[in-house]
Amino acid sequence: MGRKPHEPEPTLPNRLILLLVCLVSCGLVYAFVSVVLTNSGTSFVSELVGDGVAMENSVEGGGGCCRGIENLELWGAAVKWGSQFKFNNSKDCCNACKSMCTGNDGPCLCNSWVFCGNRETCGSKFGECWLKKQKDILAPERQDAGEKVTWTSGLIFGKGEGIIELETEHGALRIKLFPDCAPHSVAYILELLALRHCAGCHFYRAEGRGEAWDSEGNHLKNAPFGPPSALIQGTLEAQGNPFNKIPAEDCPTIRRGSVAWVDSGPEFFISLANHGEWKKAYTVFGSVLPENMDIAEKIAALPTVSDVWNKVNVSVLEKPVPLLLRRIQKSLADVSTIANSD
Repeated sequence: MGRKPHEPEPTLPNRLILLLVCLVSCGLVYAFVSVVLTNSGTSFVSELVGDGVAMENSVEGGGGCCRGIENLELWGAAVKWGSQFKFNNSKDCCNACKSMCTGNDGPCLCNSWVFCGNRETCGSKFGECWLKKQKDILAPERQDAGEKVTWTSGLIFGKGEGIIELETEHGALRIKLFPDCAPHSVAYILELLALRHCAGCHFYRAEGRGEAWDSEGNHLKNAPFGPPSALIQGTLEAQGNPFNKIPAEDCPTIRRGSVAWVDSGPEFFISLANHGEWKKAYTVFGSVLPENMDIAEKIAALPTVSDVWNKVNVSVLEKPVPLLLRRIQKSLADVSTIANSD
């Protein structure tokens, strides 16, 4: 486009000044856009990661988790010989077992794994990954345990497996355990299961969803986050059975049906709602099957009295509800899915 007749011809210094101004302006615009995109990108990535975990941590198992217990060697029939099957880390060994337990071809071909991951103590066995098949997945064979054991072992529960029952006078709560996400927690539950009793185990706190969450556990817009806190709480410490604190394990966002420890146990709770506001603070070791959540709701509706714990208003059951741990046999077709985290 031609310049107006009275517009002077720009000199070289003027051109340099204009170029410098353009460069500075472009730099400022780039910096601003980068900050905006970085912040929104972080949020977007967080949402994607959260959604992925929600799909992975279902009643069918942890999915994205693959953890084991160090200084533990599980026994059992080998389906893959570790002397000829090696990895650099225990997670890959665990995933190799999990890949043989898709649930599409009947029972899992592999339901436990053993890995030697300490280069110094394992020596020539370093990297060995033994994939095994337990006869009884809820009572796995143990070869050895303790500080001198160089192996790391874990369990994999397939579809329809690893489901226990918390029996109460109001009905039974069936819970799918997550050994790949919370192996220490599940090991403790299996110990209780072997006792064939849980004297002293009971629910003592019960709070419904109130007007803060809908029947699917979704928080209602502009509603407070409690109290009530939409949960039932109890203890899984059996009298006469010493309890050792459980280390923090996988802490996804609490979802409706999530079964999680309070701190390091043995106090635990079952959530009646999705609690994103709790910021992934609790180890989740299982999830109640969807068809049994009505039992949890029934317990939450029992008569309570008000109390204050650490400046928090709570509702305590007038009459504690005893519970008994039991193992059940459940067909593959009976298991449905419910997300317990996001």
